[in-house]
Amino acid sequence: TITPPIDIHDGPDGLTLEADLPGATESSLVIQLEHNVLSLDARIDASAPEAARPIHQEYQLGDYHRSFILSDDIDRERITAELKNGVLKIHLPKADRARARRIEIKS
Repeated sequence: TITPPIDIHDGPDGLTLEADLPGATESSLVIQLEHNVLSLDARIDASAPEAARPIHQEYQLGDYHRSFILSDDIDRERITAELKNGVLKIHLPKADRARARRIEIKS
């Protein structure tokens, strides 16, 4: 199992998680949320042509796994994911209670 490299960015609307998953497809990738744990799993098949032998390989081929514990500040119902060119982006929006807001003053 390979632990994919991950970048996490904090924005005004929430967190964006970016994972490099070369060779992953929508059908080979499973994203699961259970008991505050977000898990990423992907099964990767070797893509070398039949009867060919690799002579140089830049990255490891294998199955990917990574998991994260989410805080209560994340709105679990609005999590979205997009996979494009081997890069997975997961948007973890902040729950309304976690967003900064201005309090109106009444006089």
